[in-house]
Amino acid sequence: MLTCVIRYHIDPTKKNKFEEYARNWGQAIPRCGADLIGYYAPHEGSSTLAYGIYNVASLADYEAYRARLADDPLGRENYEFAQKEKFLLREDRTFLKLASAPHGNAT
Repeated sequence: MLTCVIRYHIDPTKKNKFEEYARNWGQAIPRCGADLIGYYAPHEGSSTLAYGIYNVASLADYEAYRARLADDPLGRENYEFAQKEKFLLREDRTFLKLASAPHGNAT
């Protein structure tokens, strides 16, 4: 299992646009095959950092998911929305493997 963490730098004056974008992904991402953990908008501290986090089984599954997302009507709409509204200033994507499992009490 891989976790994709997307770090966004957003225009702080358009946080509401990012939140709309996040809600749209909340519908499209699970439908297209990734396990969405969530999208997170700034609340306290930095007003420009936001995150999107989801799981995929492998990089091959990620590529298949991205193809489905590109064909999804809401997915296409959301890409276009971000381009039109220009609230995303930068987007960095990284893939992580869980290193701390199993969780729980060690005895």
